[in-house]
Amino acid sequence: MTQQSATAENSTHTASATDPAAVPRIALVGVHGFGERHLANLARLEEAGALELVAVADPNPPAEGRLAESVAVFDDLGQLLAADPGVDVVILATPIQTHAPLAIAALAAGKDVYVEKPPVASLAQFQEVLAAAETAGRLVQVGFQSLGSHALPAIRRLVEAGGIGDILGLSAKGQWVRNKAYFKRSRWAGKRSLDSIDVVDGVATNALAHAVATALHMAGAHTLADVETVETDLYRAHDTQSDDTSIIRVRTTGGTTLLCGLTLCAPEQQDPSVTVHGTRGEITLYYTRDEVVISTADGERRENFGRTDLLENLLDARSTGARLLCSLPDTGAFTSVLEAIRTAPAPQAIPADAITWDGEGDDAHPVVHEIGTLIERAIKAQATFAELGVPWARALPPVRTLTLDGPSIAEYQDGSLIRAVSSPRPYLHPVRTLQGTVVTDHQPLDHVWHLGVGVALQDVDGINFWGGRTYTREAGQYVWRPDHGSITSTATLIEETAATSRGHDGRLQETLTWNGPDGAPVLVEDRSWTWSGVNSSAWRLSLDFALSPAGNQPVSLGSPGSNGRHEGGYGGFFWRLPACGSAAVWTSAGAGESELHGSVTPWLAWAGTFEAGTSDGGTADGRTPHGSATLVFVAAEGSTDPWFVRVDGYPGVGQSLAWDAPVIAEPGTSVQRSITVFVADGILGTADIEALINRQGNRS
Repeated sequence: MTQQSATAENSTHTASATDPAAVPRIALVGVHGFGERHLANLARLEEAGALELVAVADPNPPAEGRLAESVAVFDDLGQLLAADPGVDVVILATPIQTHAPLAIAALAAGKDVYVEKPPVASLAQFQEVLAAAETAGRLVQVGFQSLGSHALPAIRRLVEAGGIGDILGLSAKGQWVRNKAYFKRSRWAGKRSLDSIDVVDGVATNALAHAVATALHMAGAHTLADVETVETDLYRAHDTQSDDTSIIRVRTTGGTTLLCGLTLCAPEQQDPSVTVHGTRGEITLYYTRDEVVISTADGERRENFGRTDLLENLLDARSTGARLLCSLPDTGAFTSVLEAIRTAPAPQAIPADAITWDGEGDDAHPVVHEIGTLIERAIKAQATFAELGVPWARALPPVRTLTLDGPSIAEYQDGSLIRAVSSPRPYLHPVRTLQGTVVTDHQPLDHVWHLGVGVALQDVDGINFWGGRTYTREAGQYVWRPDHGSITSTATLIEETAATSRGHDGRLQETLTWNGPDGAPVLVEDRSWTWSGVNSSAWRLSLDFALSPAGNQPVSLGSPGSNGRHEGGYGGFFWRLPACGSAAVWTSAGAGESELHGSVTPWLAWAGTFEAGTSDGGTADGRTPHGSATLVFVAAEGSTDPWFVRVDGYPGVGQSLAWDAPVIAEPGTSVQRSITVFVADGILGTADIEALINRQGNRS
């Protein structure tokens, strides 16, 4: 098995490129790593008479006896092409950074190419290989083997037939385990670049690249033109250059959102999957085993599919003109993702206190705490780790910060990063006690449309400004509808007064428009947040808002309760709390969710211990403070709006604007509401609360 044996082979070579009936002659470049799988596949196909393996190239030759004596062995592709052993197809199973130059060389020599994923390490290389293939008139197949799955056309047919309703989006989920040895297997492993040459190794571009490529295919994104935007949120737990725990969000030109949540730092290996989320169900493809799970209200069914081998598909395309299942142009969408990762800032290291190492030595692998739950939450919210406020993620600057004598007590978000079906709107999060305990949550896994502290209604003349599914009287249940609105600010005034004995007072005054799904304004809102210090352990937040029709017709303000859901009258002011240990909720007249839900009382208190790591929004140094705190919700004088209270299912408190009947906003007038909340460190008793309220004067 030497270069000389290749020369002998030339005399018996039949030019199968010009004779479709001839058996294709194959060369494999790279025989180790994934090249071993190619050798096994080539042996299978050669035994079936579909091809002939005539040459391999690798600076580290295969073990003696691994190949037939007739197979020529070269150090590299250059030697192989110079010897010209009559090769028709070159398979490239080499390091990422070599794919483009080797493909171009093979194409220039008139060979068809099968290149492993990722096909290139940059968008510029992608264009160069495309041009080389076009000039040579040759085929390039890319080794995303999952795209040969027969499940893909079956899923497409089911979606097009409306089997799961309207599509809400797609997600790819990958939770794998990779140890230290994985990144020591080669010089390029874990590298973004090597010797100033792009490599772009990483969880999305290499290890779980099939998840990304399969998801893009299912989203209808194949070429460069199919991708509108790519957003990356990249992190690493390993001591590498490349990312191992990341969120990738792709928006296609067809209007579909794809969210990829991927990690190599899971507690245990799980089968990766791609899911199509619909209004009436979901379709999940476990692409490594070609299994499809269809979940609807009628139940769950599973189906297994076969797969077309991509090398066989390439050989078929050469002889019959069949369509390539993964042609180079059809990996343009994937290349857009790779390019976004290549040009993104270096992945941010996940701090040691968010990781547990399992195993010893090179077998050790990092486990990112709660990574499975975080990926599920990101997928459901179509949000990045940074947008979710994960403590170890990059801190996104708030639109505004509310302060008292320096420290931040709350951050104002404009809602622009919230997915459309969660009804984007302004809100406060995180809200903190003076000691820094976070007492709000946003986009929690149980209800990703819950957003800190703000104003939201589920039924405004049939438009959902709350997010999620809509409860309708006709259906008698929650259903997905294309009815989601958004609330945007059109004018803002923020000011702080001079220092008083209680510290600085502040005010945020806004004019907001409530816009329907078509963008047309439905309501105009005047909203005012005011805040002030009370004492060394408490501060006060007040909200006043007034809703008026944007046009000259009355507007109905409703809720699930007003649409027939028993005691489901949430809407108006709402405060979503984070996980809370030993939670207690009470008023001067009673205690507990069952007694207080739907009651009308002057005030309602919530107290408990808010736990680190279960809420969002760390401090400037990245911590998520925790401790005991009490929130006192004080109704406006004379208010008859019932309290909406949830403790067991999730922690939340609201004041219901339309408990069991709609409220009508008439032109020329406004529906006005006010509430005050005292945010205190520690656990307050009833006497403490009443003294606190009385010291502050009349309820606002």
